[in-house]
Amino acid sequence: MTNLSETLPIEEARERLRQLISELAVVRGKVTLASGKEADYYVDLRRITLHHEASRLVGQVMLDLLDQNGIEFDAAGGLTMGADPVGHAIMRTAGDQNRAIDTFVVRKAQKSYGMGRQVEGPSVEGRRVVAVEDTSTTGGSALTAVEALKKAGAEVVAVAVIVDRATGAKEHIEEVAGVPCFYAYSKDDLGLD
Repeated sequence: MTNLSETLPIEEARERLRQLISELAVVRGKVTLASGKEADYYVDLRRITLHHEASRLVGQVMLDLLDQNGIEFDAAGGLTMGADPVGHAIMRTAGDQNRAIDTFVVRKAQKSYGMGRQVEGPSVEGRRVVAVEDTSTTGGSALTAVEALKKAGAEVVAVAVIVDRATGAKEHIEEVAGVPCFYAYSKDDLGLD
């Protein structure tokens, strides 16, 4: 059994997470994606982001991805629900490194009651934030999060996703949001056509 409290060297963490994604999250067969498009496979990353071992690796790999690209930020999160465990994993890994990075949750629509917020958690106003997602086909979820974050007064500095399906989402996000979009794994890394 893997030592769940052990922090692996980043190359090992990246390879182990790739293995877990391939073993646990890739479902083959015809599926309709949230975007309405059809695909011959589905990458169910909730099987990874909510998994006892993989969750720690998600935080380590995603934080390293942002660090390697020189992204300085105060908080990470995105559109509920796919982004929630990704933001939490980054926050947890940062804490293990004695770094103060918060997370937040972006609702699909602003609440009509209570405080009427669309972005929940510590305030993002005036803070540098990263919008995260597990995977993206069209970029719609990430762009919804970016728009809500900007309305809440955040400075969105990047978008980061675990798996890029190579369907143009990265380019679309960069064009519309005007920020870089990074991904940890391509569909080629996972052996997907």
